[in-house]
Order: sequence, then structure tokens, then C-alpha cells
Amino acid sequence: MSKNETSTVRIFDRQAIELRRKRATTKSSAHDFMFQEVAKRLIQRITDVKRSFGLTIDLGARTKHLKQMLSKEESINNIISLGLIRDLKDYDLVGNEEVMPFKGASADLLVSNLVFHWTNDLVGTLIQCRQILKPDGLFLAALFGGNTLTELRQVMIEVENEISGGIWPRISPLIQLADAATLLQRSGYNLPVADTDTITVTYSDAFSLMRDLRGMGETNATLARKRHFSKRGIFSQVAERYHMLFADSKGRIPATFQIIYLTGWAPDETQPLPLKPGTAAQRLADALDLSLIHISEPTRRYAISYAVFCLK
Repeated sequence: MSKNETSTVRIFDRQAIELRRKRATTKSSAHDFMFQEVAKRLIQRITDVKRSFGLTIDLGARTKHLKQMLSKEESINNIISLGLIRDLKDYDLVGNEEVMPFKGASADLLVSNLVFHWTNDLVGTLIQCRQILKPDGLFLAALFGGNTLTELRQVMIEVENEISGGIWPRISPLIQLADAATLLQRSGYNLPVADTDTITVTYSDAFSLMRDLRGMGETNATLARKRHFSKRGIFSQVAERYHMLFADSKGRIPATFQIIYLTGWAPDETQPLPLKPGTAAQRLADALDLSLIHISEPTRRYAISYAVFCLK
């Protein structure tokens, strides 16, 4: 895919995304906790790879945190950040992840922190990323997954359907974990891995959550979003229903953020190849002297960890 080629798939309003992120930068320090936390987790994954990287691209930089953390790693030598917001000095280049201004086979490492859930043609962008990487270059991205804000989605659907007799797409469609590794395979990566964290944030009320989403630049930017004011009372009822259904014993409500991590390598002939199914000479359970225990498919395939933040 050339850098001048654009996707025919249009789910998100790129102009609205840019405006929301620009607005969010004015108060980013009060709402950037999620970007900081996920940046730390991305760095940990990079340090687990015992090798050095030359040119590293911070793709779609939302804040300065990831580049600052990357710059502290001895294994990383040269970092370029690409951000969306014009006239912001935190970035080295301005652009977006759908049409990238990088030469093919130029980067050793490409990292993206909570950007790709706003991408119209994710497969096309993943292909571009693979083409930018040198052979055996590493791609690592974090994006919000389909279980993100599951509580808010449920309440919004219930309340708006009761008041308006129908629903509008108020929260963006998000990728499901089961599809993530398949997207990497379709995009031509070797050794693709998709796994997830679930981060639960607690709030005093739903309006605090909504203020955080606005401050993060994560409010609705779908092309099909409602363009006029909602009926009076919808959001008050959403807050009441949210508290009624989900509040804990201290009166705080949870907000679930599912973080999906995509890891893949640009193909190279030196990389190990997986064995064909059924060619193993010994069961892992026998090698470890373990009795076979039934584990559900989601648990067997994906590692899930939990963290809790408490916000006012």
C-alpha cells in the first residue's frame, strides 16, 4: 500500500478525532493516567525482548509518555514520534496512522499506544507497519478492545431505548480479542500474538467517567454519531442506572477498559517456524509431570491480568 493510498472503509470521522485530541491536550495531565499505565506495560514487553533496536517509531503518539519511556531504554537508540495534532511540539512528525510518511524497511521497532481503535482500515494500517519494518523488525501495539466500557454501553442502550425508542451509536465499535491475532496473520506478520489486560477504574459517578473520556479525547467520533442534542434527562438517567446496577458497597462505580496487545515480526528467513500440528513427540503435561486439567478455551489462549484505579 502506498502512502498516498486511502482506505475505502470509513467508520470514523478523522477530523472529529483530531479535534477531540486537540481539545484533550489542554488538560491532558489530569486525564492521561491510562496512556501512562499502558505505556509502562508496552515498555515491559519490549524489555522482555533481549535485543537492541535502531530506528524506533512511536506511531500515533497520544502523549509524550511513551517516547520518554522509550528514550530511557539502553536497547533503543533512535526514536521518532508521529502525532496527529498540528502545532504541538511533543511530536517529531505530524500525520496519522492511516497514511504514514515512512520509507519501506526503515525501522527496527514500531510501537503504538492506544491509537489503532480509531483506525478505519486496520488491516491496511497493519500492512503499512509491516512494510515500514526491516526484516525481523518488531511491531507492538496496544488498543482498546471490545469489552471496554461494557458497563456504560449496557446502561446507555437501556436508557436511550426507553426514552427515545431506539439507540444511536454513542460508543465506538472495538475489536474483539478473538479477531486480533487473525488480523496480524492477514497482514503478513510472523509469530503473531494477541493477548489482553483488563484495567478496572472506579469513579464516584458516571459524570466523572464521562469527563475523563472527554479529557482523554475518547468521546464518540463515528461517522454515524448523533449530530444534534440528546433528549433532556438521558444522561441523568444513565448516571442513576449506572449507579443502581454497578455501584459497590462504597457507592463507587467500575469502568472496564480492555487493553489488547498485538505483537508480530516482519518476516525474515532467520526466524523459527512453528511445527505442524500433531508432530510433537511428547505432551507438555507429561514433560512437566502434570495431570491434564480442563481449562476453558479463552483462559487457555489468552493471559488476563487485572489492575484497579480509583478516581474521584
